[in-house]
Amino acid sequence: MSHISRRALLTGAAATAVTAATATTASARTTRPPTATDSANNPRHTVTTTNPVWAAPFHTADGFAGTNTLGQNGTTGGAGGPVVTVRDTETFLDYCDRNEPYVIQVDGIMQFSSKQALRSNKTVIGLPGAEIRGGGLDMYRRQNVIIRNLRFTGADDDAISVQQSSHHIWIDHCDFSGGADGLIDIVRGADFITVSWNHFHHHSKTALLGHSDSNASQDTGKLRVTFHHNYFDGTAQRHPRVRFGEPIHVYNNYFRDNALYGVASTMNAGVLVEANHFENVPHPIYSGYDASGPGRVVERDNVYVNSGTPQTLGTVVEPRTYYAYTPDNPSTLPSTIPAGVGVGPI
Repeated sequence: MSHISRRALLTGAAATAVTAATATTASARTTRPPTATDSANNPRHTVTTTNPVWAAPFHTADGFAGTNTLGQNGTTGGAGGPVVTVRDTETFLDYCDRNEPYVIQVDGIMQFSSKQALRSNKTVIGLPGAEIRGGGLDMYRRQNVIIRNLRFTGADDDAISVQQSSHHIWIDHCDFSGGADGLIDIVRGADFITVSWNHFHHHSKTALLGHSDSNASQDTGKLRVTFHHNYFDGTAQRHPRVRFGEPIHVYNNYFRDNALYGVASTMNAGVLVEANHFENVPHPIYSGYDASGPGRVVERDNVYVNSGTPQTLGTVVEPRTYYAYTPDNPSTLPSTIPAGVGVGPI
């Protein structure tokens, strides 16, 4: 059996991802986490049966997060669990660290340090003005998580870390800037992830897939990630930088004023860079970077405006062996992407 046909056996139809449940809504208004003794009669934690304060419309996780693989029917997050609205950091982190499914609506600024745990079967979605400030969210051996409509600023480590075989994660319509390290790191065997419609700005190291050149055994054939309709707005590098994973699908993104490079495929990774718009990017695509050896990379149907010549090497497994998609015309992206990315548009 060929390399491609083996991968094709894993193909599944995209599954639905919902960002609000029709279950009971819990509105957390306390300055401490609710406990098992809280009830509808406890003013510190009021349980209501009203509709959520705000919820995004029905959407589908596409790309790798939408595939029916590893026993997961796409990425549904906290669908079916209670919808909770959190207004202080302690309560927010408490719900993120619970084992049960929840749709967590974030109302206000959650300020903390370091990376904090986000467990499986969660949807974390921001209400207007919601922000994660100073810290980040960490998924360690987790699955089925949706993060949407949140602003991440000033993280003292990674803003979002997906690691240790976590899978089926959807990061959509967020705004990332000003962190100390990576904005999104996907490492150590993480798999089946989609990063879509996000605005990345005022930062250098944007997105890393594969944390080191020595981790071939854990990452080879994993790190299957789709990046689509993101705005890499003046960020310097890693859009993404990839080691070992295949296929990584980078399509319909808008790259603008990226001083160091756009995409880097290294250490025998397999990356398809398709139907993107590169503007003022001196090195749009690299095969190999710094001390990391070359990776395979195929480019097709991209637009290059005042940009350098892309490097390509070898062949890459087609993402269509996993999911169906129809790219937008890349010439339209400078108009459609800035208008649609980040918080709010959903």
